[in-house]
Amino acid sequence: MRVVIAEDAVLLRAGVQRLLADEGIDTVAAVGSGDELLTAVEQHRPELAIVDVRMPPTFTDEGLRAALRARENIAGLPVLVLSQYVEETYAVELLSAGAGGVGYLLKERVADVTEFLDAVRRVAGGGTAIDPEVIAQLMARGRKNPLDSLTARESEVLGLMAQGLSNTAIATGLVVSHGAVEKHIGNIFAKLGLEASSEEHRRVRAVLTYLGR
Repeated sequence: MRVVIAEDAVLLRAGVQRLLADEGIDTVAAVGSGDELLTAVEQHRPELAIVDVRMPPTFTDEGLRAALRARENIAGLPVLVLSQYVEETYAVELLSAGAGGVGYLLKERVADVTEFLDAVRRVAGGGTAIDPEVIAQLMARGRKNPLDSLTARESEVLGLMAQGLSNTAIATGLVVSHGAVEKHIGNIFAKLGLEASSEEHRRVRAVLTYLGR
């Protein structure tokens, strides 16, 4: 089996590569960003991509979005996603594609070598391997307040929006770039189901949702 690994944490990347090598699984590329993943997948056409959700530059969902693009570029590419948390918005998109060869595991599962390797083989073979915690959260998704899907930073940004701060003021207060703030606000709009309209209209609706929680 030929595998591409996309993980920005060097030690974890090396550890996964060693686990695979011990099982005779060949890592044809080990990269640290979503863009590098797309390049490696196109170049090597692996039988499996193992992808971390959060990678540079914003460490939010770059890996998961790159995995989605990789499956669009190469139909049927098996993808096993590793994450510290359940990223519901993109997890639903990944898992609802209707094709096999998909896995979503929390990183703590990697510590169980047997379980991890079983997931690797199952996903590469066209099956699925979904962490029980991922299933539990996605099943509860429809019953939750939409604000519950926001990350801690997104909630913080929304709270500052509710205070009337501009994007520039939010960026200054959080000591992040203006682009990072725009990215968080885009995620907030998506997670709250606010369809594209005027920016100010969506901003007001997001704040009203926050205040009515």
